[in-house]
Amino acid sequence: MAEVTVFGGTGFLGTRVVAALTAQAHAVRVATRRPESATLRQDTMVQGLVRTVGADVLDPPSVAAAVRGAAAVVNAVGHYLERGSATFEAVHVEGARCVAAAARDAGVPRLVHLSGIGADPHSSSPYVRSRGRGETVVRTAFPDATIFRPSAMFGDEEGLLTMLAGLVRRAPVVPLFGRGRTRLQPVHVGDVATAVARVLEQPWTRARVLELGGPDVLTYRALLERVMRAEGRRPLLLPVPFVVWRLLAMVLSPLTSPPISEGQVALLRQDNVAAADLPGLSALGIEPRSIDSVLENRLG
Repeated sequence: MAEVTVFGGTGFLGTRVVAALTAQAHAVRVATRRPESATLRQDTMVQGLVRTVGADVLDPPSVAAAVRGAAAVVNAVGHYLERGSATFEAVHVEGARCVAAAARDAGVPRLVHLSGIGADPHSSSPYVRSRGRGETVVRTAFPDATIFRPSAMFGDEEGLLTMLAGLVRRAPVVPLFGRGRTRLQPVHVGDVATAVARVLEQPWTRARVLELGGPDVLTYRALLERVMRAEGRRPLLLPVPFVVWRLLAMVLSPLTSPPISEGQVALLRQDNVAAADLPGLSALGIEPRSIDSVLENRLG
């Protein structure tokens, strides 16, 4: 059985991608730097269809071996933080180039590359710029690649809403990014994963960019207010200038798991909404799950 190779298959999105692929009876190779310690969502995957292989997107021979004979390749590798040699340029640009070139050289028919809304090769933000440059190098190496740009992702147990709910529960004062006016279109991580699985069966998605957003477009302040209502909490919402956030992200960057990163601050400076002129979830026949459905079922 031909397999789909998934890079980043142990992450927040990647584990759901693997689950979505196995749900459609695809065999999956999860390409990871540490296959012996990989944690997969066994509860949501069809048993017997998944195996792990050792590969590092910064090591071309291991990438070539991981994609050899694959029916498709999915690159869901992404980092908000730079650590040592794993810089944004290395992971999002050179790593993406390596995966795309290896897939092309191996004659793999389909490549799906995960980027994000707002990716811009000319951005002053190192994170946002690397995402944009990553798209460019992927398109150059593999012209038929399908590029996904999801908005901020939430899930039933992890992601944006869970993080905000924890903040609302603990803090009497919740800081806003600026005045909280940035518009977001949060998308359920499971819907993004389903979209990845579906495009492999739909030839029209070759060489296309899809922007994936949920059914709700609302400001960051309005999003927080929804979470507050679901939690039955009323903390004070405090506007904080973006310059303060940038400085805070810089100061906290040496921490192992800082609560905020430069890339996240940069993304929240501008609207994170799917473009009306690009196909999205509806073009794939997916009805997106709403924020309220998760708030009511999981966080209330």
